[in-house]
Amino acid sequence: MGRGGTAKRKGQLVCQHLEGISRRVLASYPDIVRSMARGRHGIYALYRRDKLHYLGLATDLRRRLKQHLHDQQARTWDRFSLYLTVGDEHIREIESLFLRISKPRGNSITPGLVRSQNLLPGLRSQIRARQRVELDSIAPKARSKGQQRRRAARAVTEEGKRPVLAPLVTKRFALRWPYKGKLYRATVRRDGSIRYAGKVYNSPSLAAAAVAKHPVNGWVCWRYERAPGDWVILDELRRR
Repeated sequence: MGRGGTAKRKGQLVCQHLEGISRRVLASYPDIVRSMARGRHGIYALYRRDKLHYLGLATDLRRRLKQHLHDQQARTWDRFSLYLTVGDEHIREIESLFLRISKPRGNSITPGLVRSQNLLPGLRSQIRARQRVELDSIAPKARSKGQQRRRAARAVTEEGKRPVLAPLVTKRFALRWPYKGKLYRATVRRDGSIRYAGKVYNSPSLAAAAVAKHPVNGWVCWRYERAPGDWVILDELRRR
């Protein structure tokens, strides 16, 4: 398992690994471990009686493990695992993720996920919206005629039809569509209608047809931001 025997493949993170190795190997055969891990970066895990005790990352895994034979962790582990990575672009985030999930006893700090969006506010918002709908169906509130007219007006757009996105959305969000070298933008409103170029449409396909100037499937043309930087086709929204 030499350093030069693994080809770098696009999108690959872990290229080589060792799992569940006795610490005696590191102490008795340091030259073998050195040949495999010297100068390599990645994630390592220390175990005590088959239970994860400590997790870390290093840009030189062999040197880091050698340090753990003599530092404050020295008497706390009896086996180790190595995960050698192709690059070091994401290993810090991977380490943070593993630490948050496993919470090893030997790691005193649980790091944050700095660049990750917390979905909890969105989850709470959608649950509250669903509960309001359920509550209204069980015990509808009395509304004035003015409120009824405004509610009805929000639920319909052109041709008197209810927006097809109405059951799927609870808040405004942006749409975009790269088409013929140009990026077109639209907005899904809270009632499910789509506003593009100053006009309102009740379906993604009608809004997309306004861009293309011919009938087109708007569900696979328009994209929305499912997570920060993760733009997916609108059809994913109704598959959730």
